[in-house]
Amino acid sequence: MTVKLFKATIDDANIVGPIFDLYRIFYKQESNVEKANQYIRARLEANESIIFFIKDKERCVGFTQLYPTFDSVRLRKKIVLYDLFICEDYRRKGNGKILMDAAKDYAQLNKFGSIELSTSKGNLDGQSLYESLGYIRDQEFYSYDLEI
Repeated sequence: MTVKLFKATIDDANIVGPIFDLYRIFYKQESNVEKANQYIRARLEANESIIFFIKDKERCVGFTQLYPTFDSVRLRKKIVLYDLFICEDYRRKGNGKILMDAAKDYAQLNKFGSIELSTSKGNLDGQSLYESLGYIRDQEFYSYDLEI
């Protein structure tokens, strides 16, 4: 198994879209590959996100999606790593680390001050990966969400 890392362009939307759909299913959303492809394409067309993905032959087997934003408390730019997903048969083989390292390299190269992420409380594999790479679990803040 030889995977290769890519930074997504608009032309890659239909390659990343199906695995983005699997990511959404993991978070208990209904499958809709067409809408997943459209969402990825829209983010790439508008330069609203940065996506790194890995392929094994012609199959996308993992991706991460980053959203640039700002940290007004620390007066700097930051990245929100919102999405990370690896196909089950490619987990525990270093592929998550490949994608996380790509995000870190991108942030350093583009002078972002930090990478922020969150994950579900039950995603123990993800938590283990993040903590092994030096991410610190927040003990100070709660997250809130308001549906509109």
